[in-house]
Amino acid sequence: MDIAPYKKPEYFRNRELSWVSFDERVLNEARDKSIPLFERLKFISITSSNLDEFYMVRVASLKDQVHANYTKKDLSGMDAKEQLAGISKRTHELVQLQYNTYNRSAVPSLEHVGLTIISEHEKLTKEQAEYVDSYFEENIYPVLTPMAMDSARPFPLIRNKTLNIGALVQKKEDSLLSRAEDKKEKKGKEKEKEKELEFATVQVPSVLPRFILLPQDEKTGQRYVILLEEIIERNIGKLFLSYDVVCAHPYRIMRNADLTIDEDEAEDLLVEIQKQLKKRQWGEVIRLEAEEKMDKRLLDILKMEFEIRDADIYSINGPLDLTMLMKVYGLDGFDEYKSPKYTPAPVAQFQNDKDIFEVIREGDVFLHHPYMSFDPVVDFVRQAAKDPGVLAIKQTLYRVSGHSPIIAALAQAAENGKQVSVLVELKARFDEENNIVWAKMLEKAGCHVIYGLVGLKTHSKITLVVRREEDGIRRYVHLGTGNYNDATAKLYTDTGLLTCQEAIGEDATAVFNMLSGYSEPKSWNKLALAPLWLKDKFLYLIGREAENAKAGEKAHIVAKMNSLCDRDIIEALYKASAAGVKIELIVRGICCLKVGIPGVSENITVRSIVGNFLEHARIYYFENAGSPEVYMSSADWMPRNLERRVEILFPVEQEDLKEKAIHILLVQLADTLKAHVMQADGSYEKIDKRGKKLICAQDTFCEEAIREAEEAKAKDDPAKDRVFIPEKSRITQEDE
Repeated sequence: MDIAPYKKPEYFRNRELSWVSFDERVLNEARDKSIPLFERLKFISITSSNLDEFYMVRVASLKDQVHANYTKKDLSGMDAKEQLAGISKRTHELVQLQYNTYNRSAVPSLEHVGLTIISEHEKLTKEQAEYVDSYFEENIYPVLTPMAMDSARPFPLIRNKTLNIGALVQKKEDSLLSRAEDKKEKKGKEKEKEKELEFATVQVPSVLPRFILLPQDEKTGQRYVILLEEIIERNIGKLFLSYDVVCAHPYRIMRNADLTIDEDEAEDLLVEIQKQLKKRQWGEVIRLEAEEKMDKRLLDILKMEFEIRDADIYSINGPLDLTMLMKVYGLDGFDEYKSPKYTPAPVAQFQNDKDIFEVIREGDVFLHHPYMSFDPVVDFVRQAAKDPGVLAIKQTLYRVSGHSPIIAALAQAAENGKQVSVLVELKARFDEENNIVWAKMLEKAGCHVIYGLVGLKTHSKITLVVRREEDGIRRYVHLGTGNYNDATAKLYTDTGLLTCQEAIGEDATAVFNMLSGYSEPKSWNKLALAPLWLKDKFLYLIGREAENAKAGEKAHIVAKMNSLCDRDIIEALYKASAAGVKIELIVRGICCLKVGIPGVSENITVRSIVGNFLEHARIYYFENAGSPEVYMSSADWMPRNLERRVEILFPVEQEDLKEKAIHILLVQLADTLKAHVMQADGSYEKIDKRGKKLICAQDTFCEEAIREAEEAKAKDDPAKDRVFIPEKSRITQEDE
């Protein structure tokens, strides 16, 4: 495949700036007045949470490159310094827009519906002030630890992501401290008229609620909340009784939280990761958020102590850390301003008294979360743990919930004498601590715990159950695009497959043998694995479409994923587009590909869907000259997924299930309410709804899942499938 003409830097978009575009799309949802008010608060909160992680990992990595004098350019021709400059400009604009949205839209709208957020303690009424002061004395004061900086006390360690209040203080003339110092002065020396200002700080305790409800106005029914930091700021003088507080302002820092572990040198990966986690608290400061009205003298001290550039300082016009709006969302009494809560529908095939293994033997089961319940996945492991015929359970775990029923089932299975092997990925970013706890617990229960492969993250989602049956040993497999996390399965859109196909069972066994014993089989049946040959598989499938287009055959690619930034994949897509292949991409987040380049990407469209649920499924469709192939995977089209992680691509071959996967793609391509379409200049625009049918893909899937469950329950034979068939598949229709 000759891809040389498609390697120009101007054909690629910078990965980091593309991510900022994604966060802008999230914020756009917060600005959409058609969305219920409290849902808009969620999107403001998510924007903040996203930006935090982006800085701790991606920006931190770029700063490391600058420190190391690494000058290699990225796909778009930008070096690390240029990327940091671009990021700083765009994220400052993003934060300003975020706070404009909060101050000008969210706060007045909340007040209108009966909730006032008091973000300045000076605005408290007399009665409210008395309540707040009493609350401080009883609930807050005992928890606080004020810290000062002087010749005897160095600048304190400020922990990553914590909210703090910095203050400038001045010794009182008549204080004991002041008198003690005066005695030390030599006789006859004139005392300085102006006392020196000193720095002090106090951490806003994360163990206390960020919002404190004040007494409700009995006449109007208006509810009031005040921020915890405002209560502390109002009473900060009580923490420094020998000082006058000259000024006090909140601030917050972000540190480099990227883990750097030399796995070859680490004798025990578990211990090494535990050590590295502690270092996150004192990594390099890469971002400082400070109240906009902060005293310049105080800001200068913070700048000096944190050794931070102006470009990395964010002056905030409002409360710091807007992730706290999730707490506002959780307040009772405002349900009418929230979207109705969706309860995942039961999976049609399991609405009966049949054993789960019996259902799977009747045919593969397609799962689409959160529209369909995650319960069958949990029950798959639970029933396997109890079933006397089950000999072994093997599973990969990347991220799990705080009280995971799957973990409990695996532990029970081991206690029941079954062979249980679990690969726990200790390097799952920001879930390392959680995973260490689970790994230790599983080992204690008697499970064989594997900590992954050196140099690779295991990101694949696979469960293998080996069962003895009348006709011999049978293997049951679950493959998915999302984590074995029952909590996020209600929030993330993912797809999965339950099967007992012999060929897939053999491949699943080979996967676990490879993970535990480093033994790769001579050949694979149906699964494709990264980093072995998954990338080659994708390049082959894309290249085949290009060849089919040249030969006058039907050629069409539809791919849904989270991110697209692999150079080789993008170049292959450009070549396919130039050959005449119609390419429709549904990419939630990062997309380094450009559309509309003459002779290169004119046949490519890119859309991003941002809705109530986080789009997380990966589905890949290839027309294959009229014999379509559909795959699902844990992998995005990113170098890390294709080259540095263990990932699995699996085919959807059962015709009715293939149609379901195609249906998901078709509905998302038809979305007119939540889709943002990439323009030639890299910006995203929402679809012009005039004259178009209003379609929200996520709402459509909710309605269809409920309807399918109800219809299955009403039938005498609940195992009988109902197939999602669009009016003759548009994917085929358009290419005829």
